[in-house]
Amino acid sequence: MPLVDIKVPNIGDFENVPVVEIQVKPGDEVKADDPLITLESDKAAMDVPAPFQGKVAEILVAIGDKVSEGSTIIKLDTAGEAKAAAPAMAKNNAKPEAPAKAPSAPEKTKPAEVKEGASLAPLGDFGSVYASPSVRRIARDLDVDLTKVKGTGDKGRITKDDVKAYIARSIQPAAAPGGTGQTSGIPEIPAQDFSKYGPIETKPMSRLKRLTGPNLHRAWLNVPHVTNSDEADITELEAYRKELDATAKGKGYRVTLVAFLLKASVSALKEYPEVNSSLAPGKDALILKRYYNIGVAVDTPDGLVVPVIRDVDRKGVLELSQELTAVSARMREGKITPTDISGATFSISSLGGIGGTGFTPIVNAPEVAILGAVRAQMKPHWDGSAFQPRLMLPLCLSYDHRVVDGALAARFLRKICDALADVRQLVL
Repeated sequence: MPLVDIKVPNIGDFENVPVVEIQVKPGDEVKADDPLITLESDKAAMDVPAPFQGKVAEILVAIGDKVSEGSTIIKLDTAGEAKAAAPAMAKNNAKPEAPAKAPSAPEKTKPAEVKEGASLAPLGDFGSVYASPSVRRIARDLDVDLTKVKGTGDKGRITKDDVKAYIARSIQPAAAPGGTGQTSGIPEIPAQDFSKYGPIETKPMSRLKRLTGPNLHRAWLNVPHVTNSDEADITELEAYRKELDATAKGKGYRVTLVAFLLKASVSALKEYPEVNSSLAPGKDALILKRYYNIGVAVDTPDGLVVPVIRDVDRKGVLELSQELTAVSARMREGKITPTDISGATFSISSLGGIGGTGFTPIVNAPEVAILGAVRAQMKPHWDGSAFQPRLMLPLCLSYDHRVVDGALAARFLRKICDALADVRQLVL
């Protein structure tokens, strides 16, 4: 029986990522790209897919184990249609086997440990529980052990309402912190019983928000944030964008302002390379990056995800628009890969589709700046002899004041505004 070791593929810079779900069992037939296990980093959950068709012969990891790139997770029987793919996979992943020797037991890692203020406890295996896939996913997202939930559905089936009721019963008022209940020397906000003032409802946060929250908190505590604001005249750019978008609609994608923000940001990053840098670990030098990978915040049902658009300097507005459309759709469907969310040098958060007049986005450390955009408005602009209506786009640049000072921030943001005001600078 031709067995091939299935290993964790390239997952970027992540190591020791906990296994939160095993989606197959021995004997299952899988096709190429079918999910095998689910990993969860401090940024997002990600599935490890089958590289080709086969039958699951053995599962070598358990929920709570930590894995890294190259960790063996499953042995797949490649008999049948997958024979042609097996040699290639074996060349990449499997070590030469000695037929006379029994394969050694896979090295197991310790169960996932809870890092201070950052990660969540792993779930137990509730494979024998009578619940639908959607309920199982909700339970995983909310850290609910379904083996402890009593089902009220037909034949004891666990429903979404059962999960919600279990959460409501499990939530207890937090005790006021003592001398050891503080984080970074900052006292916790005392707990209150709000129910004595009126009706309340406790709604658990999504797992994604609970995972990203500590990262934002860490960045806010460590980075001295300053925000600079300016306005860009996008009157001509918006007319040009609408022309491009009208054509793009028929081809299945949209041309939004974000594509132009990406190009304008690169033009400013090239002129002011300190903004495209990170502090060295010793905090005594800058690591200047000669590539331009820009993160773009995407609103999803579970919270904000920041996929990374790579090599923005080498792509045109139309190519960027197509990539943004495809990436945003994947993020909203939860199809996130490690490559999607790693390696950014600068970030953009656009609230233009919602509204607002300005905000302070949090720097996504180790980046040193992030650009925020809100809704453009028509405003009167004095041209020297009369007021003219112009479409003005408010922009906000938050930056790490250890690296970027106020003068540099103002020049950088003005460069972006000037580029947006002259479409020719963005299409060269």
